[in-house]
Amino acid sequence: MQHHSSLAVKDILSRKHFEKTEVIAGSEGLTRQVKWVHVVEVPNIRKLLNGNELILSTGVVWKDNDALLIDFLEQLIDCGAAGLCIEIGTYTETISEEVIKLADHHRFPIILFLEEVQFVNITQDIHVQLINQHYQMIQDLEEYSQKLNQKLLTIENSLEMLKLMNEYTGLQVLMKTTNDEDVYVPELNGDDQGSLLTYIDQSGDSPFISHRHVPVMEQEYGEIFIVSKEREINEFDLLILDRTTTVLAQLFLREMYVEERRRTEKNEWINNWLDGEHNEQETSENLIYYEGKMNVLGGTVAICKLPSATSSSDITYLNLFIRAIFEQQGFHLIATEKHGYTVYILLNKRGAGSWKQRLGKGMQRVFHTEFLKKHACQIKSIAVGQYTESLSDIGRSYETAVETIKLQRNLLPEQFCNYYEDLHMYRVISLVKTQKEFQNMINEYLNPVIEYDQKYNGKLLQTLRTYLACSGSKKETAEQLFIVRQTLYYRLEKLEKLLGDDFMSNPEKRMAIEFMLFAHNYLNASGSVQNVKSDKPVLT
Repeated sequence: MQHHSSLAVKDILSRKHFEKTEVIAGSEGLTRQVKWVHVVEVPNIRKLLNGNELILSTGVVWKDNDALLIDFLEQLIDCGAAGLCIEIGTYTETISEEVIKLADHHRFPIILFLEEVQFVNITQDIHVQLINQHYQMIQDLEEYSQKLNQKLLTIENSLEMLKLMNEYTGLQVLMKTTNDEDVYVPELNGDDQGSLLTYIDQSGDSPFISHRHVPVMEQEYGEIFIVSKEREINEFDLLILDRTTTVLAQLFLREMYVEERRRTEKNEWINNWLDGEHNEQETSENLIYYEGKMNVLGGTVAICKLPSATSSSDITYLNLFIRAIFEQQGFHLIATEKHGYTVYILLNKRGAGSWKQRLGKGMQRVFHTEFLKKHACQIKSIAVGQYTESLSDIGRSYETAVETIKLQRNLLPEQFCNYYEDLHMYRVISLVKTQKEFQNMINEYLNPVIEYDQKYNGKLLQTLRTYLACSGSKKETAEQLFIVRQTLYYRLEKLEKLLGDDFMSNPEKRMAIEFMLFAHNYLNASGSVQNVKSDKPVLT
């Protein structure tokens, strides 16, 4: 198919009413596109033009005054006009060399009518041509969109779409992808490829080159260029480029979706891995077979709970999205489902010293993104297990992630992401909370304070917790509690009477009280002390 050309200045010169004309300047700009024709006989036109207009004038504005003509010409150039046609004889006899040099410098065509012409006939003729072209462009664009959508339903790669794009525009097409697999349509040899890339790099913001990014899952999957060395990129070319970019994004998303489903379905070995049933060698062999060869320096496991109504399709899109985020942070992600939870194995491909910082950045992006809202994937919290440098110990990381998500239900205040290694006291509490005397110990240490607060609303428990957290700093404690120093002194006196005046000076007693405060928070949130015994971690 012949490409859909726009109307250029050189095309207009071949039409009737332009038989007796002369191009005196800006001949290198004859490929400029013309979108409309205006008759202009006023000196100030900056606010009257939108760009790509061919201007017709008798010269009454400047009347052989070079200074006025130069100002008029500069306004046209700044507004992006296509060219200037001047009727010689009535008001203008000659055009000075200074004006010609300015037009040549900006490649701005100046055309002289050597005889008197009727501007109304010119505008009517060209406007009819422009309207007809616009109508034809809409028809061609609709036809192109239909063909493009048909290919989306039948083809498995992007090459056919790029060929169709080249067929409709007649331009060189280049697609650069994130995996550095450049596609040229039509194909180019090595030298021509290098020349094209150099031309693109050196041209900058050129009317002969245009490009669009291909966004997939809020990430840039690639970039498409259309390039010409003979004519400017026109409106039809840009519309074709936009539609192709959109459909290619859909194709790439479909490919990623199919790949993600394939990964999810082959998760039997992953579940065995999480259960600790594979040694280091077996794990490495399975990873190479299913995920490809990679340099892994360690890893961790993260678990999240999704609403029961979440569809498998939404989960697949969620996995795609999270994978893209954590790949940027240096992790290879493996997703699976276990006991009704979504489990992510995050294999670290960068330095072990920065894994937590990078993981935290990824978690923040997940938490703040609009993607979860769009796909109804309401992740309330994520539990991250212990980091391990040995792949065979991923099962241990999973166990600690399970323990973290259990503890997460009782943590105050709630957080979006909790790390097992940060739950210091809560991990200790989880080990001893099954002992029958544990609650009695809490009562022994804290009941006097709790009962006093219940009777007098004294806020002593809150004061005790803050005072210990501030390492006994009265100034910092008062600031955090938003109370005056005198009120704090009064409360501390009450605490000494209830707990003994050595509750801060006796190290063992102070540590025991701090521990009991953590335990009280934990058990108070969970509502009860449960006896749970299990050889394997189970999420319910």
